[in-house]
Amino acid sequence: MTPTLTPPAGNLAGLAADERCDRCNAAGKLRLTLAGGGDLVFCGHHANRYAEDLVKIAVQFSADPEFTWRGANMMSNSSN
Repeated sequence: MTPTLTPPAGNLAGLAADERCDRCNAAGKLRLTLAGGGDLVFCGHHANRYAEDLVKIAVQFSADPEFTWRGANMMSNSSN
């Protein structure tokens, strides 16, 4: 089988309990799948701080059920 960087179809799985922010190593609250392939994980602070920039590079996201990401509305508006 040939490996690929294309994200799988459908929703992302939830965050694992041990996932850490790629910026500061705090507990992960948001996982983004990038248009070019790969994932990034952010804590709530960094996810909301950089929301406007993150929606420009993400094709899909998954958030902790108890976390409200500021970029969620921007992602849904950009697909219309």
